[in-house]
Amino acid sequence: MQSCAQCGGGVEERFRFCPWCAAPLRRKLVEFFPAHPRDAGKALRVSRYLDEDPHVRFSVWDETGTVEGAVSVDELQAARLSNFLRPSRPRSHGLTAVLRDYAAELAARRSSTGSRKTTSS
Repeated sequence: MQSCAQCGGGVEERFRFCPWCAAPLRRKLVEFFPAHPRDAGKALRVSRYLDEDPHVRFSVWDETGTVEGAVSVDELQAARLSNFLRPSRPRSHGLTAVLRDYAAELAARRSSTGSRKTTSS
């Protein structure tokens, strides 16, 4: 187990941030994203550098593990990209669609059988 340079707390190597003080434990965070099926054999690697010159670097990799191209953006542009990728409205997940369809089916049944819920005034 290693120690956090910020607070001295014990931290397992698998952690990216100190669980005690939230200090970044690595100078770089990396995530891989598989490509859409039409770009089979490719992957996107996104690296966030947390050093004196913070930036985000995108690189495209092929199936042999070779980088085909890379570009870095500053923190402001990374935030702008994040907003661009965020859906304008929340996407419904499978359960929401199932519940919506079920509610529509119940409403259709009620209207076809003539049973309506009435409220007294």
